[in-house]
Amino acid sequence: MAKKIQKEISKISDIPESYQRYLDEIYSISRTKKGGWVTNKEIAENLQVEPASVTGMLEKLKSNGLINWEPRKNIRLTEEGKRIARQLNEIHTLLYQFFANVLKIEDQEVIENLSCEIEHHITRDVKDSLEEFLSKYMDG
Repeated sequence: MAKKIQKEISKISDIPESYQRYLDEIYSISRTKKGGWVTNKEIAENLQVEPASVTGMLEKLKSNGLINWEPRKNIRLTEEGKRIARQLNEIHTLLYQFFANVLKIEDQEVIENLSCEIEHHITRDVKDSLEEFLSKYMDG
């Protein structure tokens, strides 16, 4: 069953935004940790939610093959979870560059918030177009 689910979520747009937010956060925290292991408490603190809410989402992410986790243990992204999180990170970076360099928005907090909110709605085609646009814009 896990293979079927993973096939269904091959596109970021097929993954609920709530899942994406958790994957994004787990990825972000894991990049600062040896071995990439993250705690429920760290996720709860970073997303400003209750640990019980995190546990509920972790169950969903695990059942979809996106994390390795057992209750009361640390969390780690699977390869599929990392792939999705990396894509979100790439999209976030592109959006950040667009707002900062093309639209010349100076408020870093506004840029960060916009990038975080919009990244979850960008399709692969839009990402590719934005990447191409920024490449031409920055080189031109």
